[in-house]
Amino acid sequence: MKRFFGVLFLGMSLLITQPIFSFEKNKPNDGKFTVVLDAGHGGHDPGNLGNGFKEKDIALKIVLKVGAILEKHPDIKVIYTRDDDSFVDLYVRGKIANEAKADLFVSVHCNSHGSSAHGTETFVLGLHANKRNFEVAKKENSVIYLEDNYEVNYAGYDINSPESFIGLTIMQEEFLDQSVFLAKSIQDNFTDKLKRVDRGVKQAGFIVLHQTFMPSVLVETGFLTYKPEGSYLNSNKGKSDMATSIADAIFKYKKHVEENIGDDFSFEVKDHSSGQVAIEQTDVSGNSSDVVTAEGVTFRVQIAAGSSAIETKAYNFKGLSPISREKEGSIYRYYYGEVTNYDDIKRMQQEAISKGYKSSFVVAFKNGEKVKVKSVLNSISN
Repeated sequence: MKRFFGVLFLGMSLLITQPIFSFEKNKPNDGKFTVVLDAGHGGHDPGNLGNGFKEKDIALKIVLKVGAILEKHPDIKVIYTRDDDSFVDLYVRGKIANEAKADLFVSVHCNSHGSSAHGTETFVLGLHANKRNFEVAKKENSVIYLEDNYEVNYAGYDINSPESFIGLTIMQEEFLDQSVFLAKSIQDNFTDKLKRVDRGVKQAGFIVLHQTFMPSVLVETGFLTYKPEGSYLNSNKGKSDMATSIADAIFKYKKHVEENIGDDFSFEVKDHSSGQVAIEQTDVSGNSSDVVTAEGVTFRVQIAAGSSAIETKAYNFKGLSPISREKEGSIYRYYYGEVTNYDDIKRMQQEAISKGYKSSFVVAFKNGEKVKVKSVLNSISN
C-alpha cells in the first residue's frame, strides 16, 4: 500500500505540474532546429566498465562527434547537457532541453550484460514490455542515487517497481510517433550502414526521457561487456561510425518534419510481449483537387495519440472542438472535427497547428474505416 501511494503521488505531481497534450513549443529566437545531445553518466558516475572500457568517456566522445557534424549546418543549433567529464542530474538534463525549447533530445549510452549479448538498440519512453527492458531502464535510472536530494527530486519513485513507471509515460505520449521515427532511423543506419546487430526499437521507462517535452530517444550503442564490441566502440573508428549514423538519422528526421508538416507519423506499438516496437507508417501525402468530396468519405485531423483515455473536452485540447476519441489496439487517437470537404479539413488542420499541435495530420475514413488520404484524393482526381 505504501508503494501504491508513492506511485500515485508521483503520477499526480506530474499531472499537476505538466498539462497533458498541451506543451506549447515556441521556437527559440534564432529560429534554428535545436538538438540537445546528452552523454550518459559522467564525473563520479562512470557508467558501466565492461572489459575496462568506460561508458562515460565513450558516450561523451560519440556525442561530441555527433555535435561537430550537426554544427556544420548553419540552421542547426546544438546544446550539450555535458561537454566534459562532469556529473549532471537526470532532471537537470531534461531541464536543459526544455528551457532550450529543443526539437530533439538524444541521449547516448553503452550497454552491459552478463552474457555475450551484443548489438545496438534505441529506446523511446514507455512501459516495460518485458523483464529485459525493465532491467536496462533500472540500470540507467539507478543514477538518481548518486544525486543530492534525490528523495525530493524523485519523490515516490522506486526503481524496483514497474508500477512506478506508469506515471512517467503520460507526458511523452504526444511525441511517441516522432520519437519512434527517429529511433527507427538510427537503428536502420546502425544495421544497414555499419552492419551492427540490430536489437530493435524498444520502449522502457527511462527517467531522463520522461523529463523532456519533445521527441526523445536513448541510444544504447553497443555492449562494452562483449569484448569485440567494446573494443570497436572504444576505437576512434567505432565512435566516428556511431556518431555519423546518429547525425544522419537526425538530418533525416529534420528533413521529414520540414517537408511533411502535418503528415502522418502514425506508428503503432504492437508487440508488447517481446518489448519490440513494431513500425507501421501510413502514407497520407497528396494534393487537393478541384473536387474535394467523395461519396462515403469523411476527413478528420488527428492531433494526439497515447495510451491514456483523456476526456474529449475542449479545455483538454487547447479549445479545439469537437474532439473525438477512438481506440486502436492499445493506443487512443484524438481527432479534431469531421467534415466531407478536403479544403475544409485542411483549414482545420492549420487551426490545430496554430494551437500548438505542430505534427497534426489529416486522416480519411470511408464508411467508418480508415483509408489513405492519398488514395481518396487520387480517386477524386481520376
